Amino acid sequence: MTVEGALRGAAPHLLLDSLRAILADLYAATRADLLLVDYGFTTLRPVEPVQAPAGMPHTPVDAGPAGRVFRTQQPYLFRDVGPTATVYLPVTVRGDRFGVLVVEVPADRVTPRTTASLALVAETLGHALRVADRHTDLYRRTRRTRALSVAGEMQWDTLPGRACAGPAFDLHAHWEPAYTSGGHLMDWSATERDLVIVVADGTGPGTPAALASTLALTALRNARRAGLDLVTQASLTDQALYGQYGGEHPLSALLLRLDLTTGDAEVVDAGSPALWRVRPTATERFDLDRQLPLGMFEDTVYTPQRLRLLRGDRLVFVAHGAGGTTARDGHGAADGAVAHALAGARRRKGADVPRAVVRALRGTPRGTPDSVLVLCLDWRGHEAGTPGEGHSDGPAPTVAGSP
Repeated sequence: MTVEGALRGAAPHLLLDSLRAILADLYAATRADLLLVDYGFTTLRPVEPVQAPAGMPHTPVDAGPAGRVFRTQQPYLFRDVGPTATVYLPVTVRGDRFGVLVVEVPADRVTPRTTASLALVAETLGHALRVADRHTDLYRRTRRTRALSVAGEMQWDTLPGRACAGPAFDLHAHWEPAYTSGGHLMDWSATERDLVIVVADGTGPGTPAALASTLALTALRNARRAGLDLVTQASLTDQALYGQYGGEHPLSALLLRLDLTTGDAEVVDAGSPALWRVRPTATERFDLDRQLPLGMFEDTVYTPQRLRLLRGDRLVFVAHGAGGTTARDGHGAADGAVAHALAGARRRKGADVPRAVVRALRGTPRGTPDSVLVLCLDWRGHEAGTPGEGHSDGPAPTVAGSP
């Protein structure tokens, strides 16, 4: 039997048992344990029961061989004195990092080919976990360092995940507080031709904010899945929120559709979270035409704007509830803190940027936001040009209005 067949035939809560049996058969593995990252992205937590004789403690994502593999997304082989070797493998699906698989095998059977084969096993396990997660609470319970609030539970059930990867882009997100916020809104959808992203500021803490965000997210998805354009998606969501709340729960949002063949993007700014572009020589906020938040007034008319990405561009969406208090000239306290955080994270990989920026903003001595969501889009492109090619690195990126 293959690994895929074993996992497909296993009960959702018994994936690890089935995996252990097939690994023992195919690789003579003496143990296999799975570590899942917690909701706060701070520790790797073992799925019980573990096979390690001494048990497996919670492992910080910033330390140890498991943490190293989680951060680098590269397998790691540890050989010690003795008859066995330990292989640490990233468990990731399309850029979304779930955790680390730890497999112990006979030392004399470990080769580069074995490690590569086990890496594919870990990837297969990731896909199986994504499906099994819909049918058992085992893996979600493992990921919690403490209880989630009801609002936090709603948020985790509605948001698409933390990452998405495609041939032309990498997308990563992080938000805090991870266990109690509930108000963040974020979504994406990718096809062969385009990538649609929406990011919104939280409308406040607690269940009312989560309910409003869930309604908005459902309306956005409903319009998008009906094949409607970006402006209509914003308009229908605006109507849904106003119809339910009569303007009492407006939502500041940014909607973006990126053409994956050209790098051309269409943007609807309804509020909105800040959108920044990071290049090797400059970090700049896009000076978008800010329109009314979704659900503030009845029948608001939205107008799209257009911009173009060049190969190597990094877009960073920052939602921290500052909304209209954020300075437009880039020199206010909120923009200054974001610019400083982005500059500090410039050399980091895209997967590490959101968490670094969130931590930097929440660590600001004055004006610390209660909640922050950061989404980072690294654009590799297909036919796009080179950063700076035919463009100026002046103080404000060029944004064209709709013709």
